[in-house]
Order: sequence, then C-alpha cells, then structure tokens
Amino acid sequence: METELRIEAYVDRYSDLKQRAMRVREQVIRMSGKGGCFLGASLSCADLLTYLYSALLRIDPESLDDPARDYLLLSKGHAVPALYGVLAECGFLQASRLENHLSLHDCIYWHPNRSVPGVEFHSGSLGHVLSVGIGIAIDIKLRGGRNKVFVILGDGELNEGSIWEACLVAASRKLDNLVAIIDRNGFQANVRTEDLVTLDPLAEKFEAFGWACGEIDGHSFRQMDGIFNALPFAAGQPSAVVANTVRGKGVPSLQDRADRWFVDATDEQVALLIAELHEFDEASVGDMACSRQDQSRW
Repeated sequence: METELRIEAYVDRYSDLKQRAMRVREQVIRMSGKGGCFLGASLSCADLLTYLYSALLRIDPESLDDPARDYLLLSKGHAVPALYGVLAECGFLQASRLENHLSLHDCIYWHPNRSVPGVEFHSGSLGHVLSVGIGIAIDIKLRGGRNKVFVILGDGELNEGSIWEACLVAASRKLDNLVAIIDRNGFQANVRTEDLVTLDPLAEKFEAFGWACGEIDGHSFRQMDGIFNALPFAAGQPSAVVANTVRGKGVPSLQDRADRWFVDATDEQVALLIAELHEFDEASVGDMACSRQDQSRW
C-alpha cells in the first residue's frame, strides 16, 4: 500500500510538471507571433527549465538577491522565450508582460535581460557565460556557501573555444558546485551539428577535460529526477549533463527541422501551432520519443 501511494505521488508530480511545461510551450508559441523568436531552440529546453525552476533550484520570487540561492544562467540566450515562460509560470514575472515581447515599452526582448525578475545575467553572445558561472562558483566556494550554479549551453555553442578553456579552469579549480547542462538538440542555427563540426562522443570530451558527466533524455522528468538529485557526480569535479533533446519538441510540424530555427508566425499560425501542441500531447504516451511529422503548414 505504501509503495502504491509513493508511485501515485510520483505520477501526480510528473503530470504537474508536464502540464507546467505545456503552458510554457504555449507562451513560447505566442511570443513567436509577436515579432518572431527562436522557437525550435526554446522548445527543446522548455522541459529542462520547467524542471529546474519547479523541482530543483533553491530560489523563489521573494529571495532573488539571497546570496545562498542557486543560480541559473542561460548561456544559449536566444532560447530566452522558454526562460520567460518558466519565470511567468513560477511567479517571478507577471504573465501579462509576455504580451510585450519585443515591445519598445518593456524589456521582454531577444536575449535575457537582468531587468526581468529572475534573470541573473545578460547573455546571448555565445561562449561567454560558462566563464561567468565559474566566477560565481568560485565566489561561492570562497564564502563557504553550499549553493550551486547551473549553466545551460547549446550544443552548437560548444564550437566556441572559450567553452573548453572554461572547462579546463573549472576542473583545475575543483568546482563541484558548478553544473553545465548541454541542450543537445543536434542543431547549430540551420545546420546539424554533426554536419558542421563533429561533437560526438560529447560526454567523453567533458570527461577528458576533468568533468564528471551524465547523459539523459532531456524531456524525461523521471530521468531529470535521477540525475539532478545525484549532484555533484564526483567530489572535487564540476558536473556536466548532456540532455538529449528534440528541436521544436511538442510541435510535430516543427520538430527536428533545420529551416525552422527562427519562426515569425502569423496569428493564424500561432493558433494552429497551439492546437497542434495539444493534439500531439493527447496522442502521446509517457515519455514517447518524437519523430518528424507532417510539415505541410510551413
């Protein structure tokens, strides 16, 4: 009986996370109709951001400046619509402000802006923010803190040499309070990563640079539970999580497409995409793997 109750609690929890991520995806799609956004990259990390803010990070809207808080830095700043959506979902930001996407009268803009509650750092110039995370992690160590720093990187971003320089420094400083999460959706802009500069085997590369590394399905909340609750993976080593994701996750007509890296949708297309999102959700079972679907509307 106790085991059954525990299983039921986990099912309810994962269902809640799934619904939260669904609402975040809706918000991201709506932002694509207000001047356009990098929709595919935002949808690929929506589940990760939803999980981190809902189930892991020690931060809340009332303690944004608490020195003991956890830090989340979105290095792949072009995916900020997903971050904005999660911040609104978790109460950091009024959801009505998302209607101001790209408006001159607000700062809900192309890349993370510290004027938005919950955003820790201006980002978007790829390859720089892991180094920022290292600086914060070193400061925490010097103060004797126990909080963690999470940096979400794009896989295409790993072609920046500054990333690997930062990896060497993090390992040499034994920053086991630093976690890099790689959104491995397989694309860099409108080119597949493996057709441009080969990244695989990615986990082994991080390990060779002195990091402890794990790999998950970046859309499975169950796998996120398992890996993030095991942090740090090794004492004295920074942790890297390779999260295998699908670009455009949740919207079959956009999934895994090189040509849909940026979407400037009409009002009609926004309505169609949201309807497709819900149709796909109803047809999905558990953490079903995604595949390319009908692309006719584009």
